[in-house]
Amino acid sequence: MIYEKFIRVLYIDMTAQSSRVEEREDLMPYLGGVGIGVKLLEENMRPDLPPLAPEQPMILAMGALSTVFPVITKTAALFVSPLTGELGESYAGGRLAFAMQQAGYDALVITGRATQPFYLAIDEHGVKFRDARPLWNTNRDDAGRYIRDNEPHARGKRSIVRIGQAGENEVAYACVTVDRYRHFGRLGLGAVFGSKLLKAIHISGERSMPVRDFKQYFGVFRQLYATAHKPGGVMSKYHDQGTPINIEALNAIGGLPTRNLQTTRVDDAATISGEAFAENDLVRKQACVGCPVGCIHIAQYRRAFAEGYEYETHGVSYDYELLFALGTFVDLKERQDILALIHEVEVCGHDAMSAGVALGWACEMFDRGLINVEEHTLIPVKFGDVDSLRQALRYIASAENDFYRALGKGVKHVAEIYGGADFAMQLGGNEMPGYHTGYGSVVGVVLSARHSHLCNAGYSIDQALQPGEPIEPTVVAKKLLDEELERCMLNSLVICLFARKVYDRDTVKKCFAAVDRDMSDDELDDIARRIFATKVRIKRALGYDNQQVKIPKRFFETPTSYGKLDENTANEIIAEFNKLVDEVQP
Repeated sequence: MIYEKFIRVLYIDMTAQSSRVEEREDLMPYLGGVGIGVKLLEENMRPDLPPLAPEQPMILAMGALSTVFPVITKTAALFVSPLTGELGESYAGGRLAFAMQQAGYDALVITGRATQPFYLAIDEHGVKFRDARPLWNTNRDDAGRYIRDNEPHARGKRSIVRIGQAGENEVAYACVTVDRYRHFGRLGLGAVFGSKLLKAIHISGERSMPVRDFKQYFGVFRQLYATAHKPGGVMSKYHDQGTPINIEALNAIGGLPTRNLQTTRVDDAATISGEAFAENDLVRKQACVGCPVGCIHIAQYRRAFAEGYEYETHGVSYDYELLFALGTFVDLKERQDILALIHEVEVCGHDAMSAGVALGWACEMFDRGLINVEEHTLIPVKFGDVDSLRQALRYIASAENDFYRALGKGVKHVAEIYGGADFAMQLGGNEMPGYHTGYGSVVGVVLSARHSHLCNAGYSIDQALQPGEPIEPTVVAKKLLDEELERCMLNSLVICLFARKVYDRDTVKKCFAAVDRDMSDDELDDIARRIFATKVRIKRALGYDNQQVKIPKRFFETPTSYGKLDENTANEIIAEFNKLVDEVQP
């Protein structure tokens, strides 16, 4: 927290139903967010135990400048991933960072397993363990409604995070919903919640945070607000059409994964483009607390529930990754069908990208006759069939049979049992993101600390290449590492990465100076290296070796926007990256 000389950590033991607070001066060199999160994970994790063992911790950490300046809205989650077996790292916006700040905690460390389902009610006075048995086997909407009714104070200041049935049944890519439209999506935090019999967390507080030099602070704040909010500025695209604007752009260059990456183009991208959704389905936009942009685009999904023109409508948040994973990847061509599948993912509590990629693999397996209705899927699971895909999502969430239980552990796991590993589209155990643009998009995920396109922006490295420009493995590796290091620093603040062009180094230093903490470039570099080195130690302790990752053949068979990739070149980039990593010292 600003002006403090320590990090305030709330430790919660689900087994003992107890909590304690520690003020940790030794965590200050990690700044906040992902920095203190990885250090607390390293201290508390048990590499000798499985990811969902009660002893394994999960950490929620707000950033060093959370809610203090515009678009610094995220909370970091660190855990041992049930999907990959190693470092789990996820981020969510909404009101959570603000509520943690109001309650007076920089980080939560949760361990143990309860004897019955609970939700936690946290405020500045401590933790209450609430009976969640009435909430078990309910979806995220019903759980949120119940908690709002039973925790009536602090309206507008509180945050409610919760899981659905997928998390309860420990689906390895279950997500955690934050408030309503934000999520800790990737790598299975929802399963960690479920393994601890933790249905939800309600957090609120009334702590004030006076600013010492308001004139200096407000000058920096106003400048940042104007930059972030400026029409036609660096963030306007996120407000206007949002990330769905990428559908037509990636389709045009042949980088849009389609039909389980059998191709990278769709015939009529305009019908499911950002423009089409904005013109026909968009009903409102919403922002996280502390953000002036409003990038959360909410569409109206209209569903008939009975004969005689009986309809209900739902507000469904959509973005590029969802339109890829639950649209092109499973060959849905109608906007309302895509919204129906997004809504089902939300209700079940799945990570959207992993769920969509898992369905893509299942559809192709079914097409090839390698799985069938009687022994495996219970229903025909087909590309383009929204009804069967919705039912399959429910079966995964409920762990309906052995096949769906295996599918709920991720495509890497299920392909080891039923076959199809060559087209099980995962990298390092995590299902692929929505980019097939070149070496950066593929190798970048293998090398990323959280197997994500968001840690090192490999896709943008690909798109910056000139036509015919040769690939230099050392150059690509250096760009991936440099970007990963910089984002370690940004994720300790924690800014929304949409705002990374707003928060350049000079701006970051101005922000710290405005709250009485001078930071130099060298200090910021040291923090980035310290965080990255901690991630590397965690991954190695948990057994991850990127040189042992087997990249599925389809990544090299389906052309990218750069052309077909060569496996040897990919391996060279990995080797060069590892040489550079060994030189990173905090």
